[in-house]
Amino acid sequence: MMGKIRYIAAFDVGTTAVKGVLVDEMGRPTAARSIDIPTLFTGEWKEQNPQSWWDAFQRISLEFTALFPPGQIEALVMSGQMQDLIPLDEALDPVCNAILYSDGRAEPQAERLKAAVGPERILKITGNRCDGSLPLPKLMWLKENCPELYARTRHILISSKDYLLARLTGVCAGDVTACSTAGAMGLAQKCWSEELLDAAGVSPELFPRLFAAHEKVGGVRPEAAMACGYLSGTPVFAGTGDAGATTLASGIAAPGQYSVNLGTSGWVAAMSGGPLLTEEGVFNLAAMPAGRYINVVPFLNAGNVHGWLTGLMAEFSGGAADYGVLSALLEQSEPGSGGVLFLPYLVGERFPVLDPNARGCYIGLTPRTSAANLARAALEGVAFSIRQGLERLDAAPQRVSLIGGGGREDMWCQILADVLGREIAVFRDGSLLPAMAVASAALLGLGKITCYEKFTAFLSGAKNCVPYAPRPDCGEIYGPLYEKFRRLHPALQTLW
Repeated sequence: MMGKIRYIAAFDVGTTAVKGVLVDEMGRPTAARSIDIPTLFTGEWKEQNPQSWWDAFQRISLEFTALFPPGQIEALVMSGQMQDLIPLDEALDPVCNAILYSDGRAEPQAERLKAAVGPERILKITGNRCDGSLPLPKLMWLKENCPELYARTRHILISSKDYLLARLTGVCAGDVTACSTAGAMGLAQKCWSEELLDAAGVSPELFPRLFAAHEKVGGVRPEAAMACGYLSGTPVFAGTGDAGATTLASGIAAPGQYSVNLGTSGWVAAMSGGPLLTEEGVFNLAAMPAGRYINVVPFLNAGNVHGWLTGLMAEFSGGAADYGVLSALLEQSEPGSGGVLFLPYLVGERFPVLDPNARGCYIGLTPRTSAANLARAALEGVAFSIRQGLERLDAAPQRVSLIGGGGREDMWCQILADVLGREIAVFRDGSLLPAMAVASAALLGLGKITCYEKFTAFLSGAKNCVPYAPRPDCGEIYGPLYEKFRRLHPALQTLW
């Protein structure tokens, strides 16, 4: 008699939602669920309550274990947002909200750390430049500005998914991809840098144990099993940060292959054999496959611009936010938006400029400017930022894929192809792919596969992608506009 099908419960703890998917041993999704989570804004601060991550995870888990006997779920694994500061007390409860990656409040602390260690020394150790969005300066900020909270802090975590791992297993863990964004990990050695932690004045004991994505963190504790429906002792694997999972899902492996992510924030990523240290603005991460690195150009503004447009139109019309309304408006627009340009820095930016004070703005309005012009110009502005990101990476683009929720906006995909002058392969259901890709880490850890690539190759196959080719007449339109776009921030930065 054939054995029962076994599943991996894989999750992606993103900025706007927690997504879960049950994946069988062949990588096929069997059940999927997504639950939105709120972001808390206080002035320029951006935070989330870790309890919202756990509540969403628990609800999805109970739905999965109601559909399938818990004994058929043989492991859990996750991806999640990176570069957060998540302080926990001795009982592994949050001492405050998580400070998100897009929060740049710790710029003064970053400047002091650079003065103490030297910016080039920090770059050599971590593979990345130091700024106020990194968790290590944020921890310094917490110590200086909230000493009572810092005094209660016994652990810190760097990725949202690691809070769920702690609740499930009792272990404070971090994977080497997500922890590459902490500003405190030696990128080559894959360990915390005592030199940097000493200069920051923080204890190494606060930092999580480091794991490779496929390594087992622990088993589900009895109390977590009761809360979520899993069997006690079910293996939980470290998983990886969202950039690691998305890059793996996109199938990029060679020079000239790039993955564009259009989530709430976004990035352009390439895979290489080493960190790229010569270009400012490029983030370097340890990849899931051993000995490989992800070179990332990160953007704070991507899908949030699309969401802002949708919400703005709903306010004007008095109706509910409707992405279909925006899509219909974009269909009325023309390439170039009548000469209107949009600087998309709604929440500041870290690339193509590192400027937490930058803001969005329209340039070139006339009495003939239409609502369709304004909508299209905003999405073109994000596309121009992405073009700047591609130009910072080494090899000329040969293959560009697009993953993330922004890929559901058909006109935006076409805009990207036209602005980049390259065919774009857009994943059909990119929102679930990070969770599906990270399932490979659990299968590798269980010994059911021998390498990541064999499992994930089908995710980036032609049947899962829709091609968007650049239209030949758009190059003449977007070339001059792009050059104007590049001059906007230098001309306006003194106004912020």
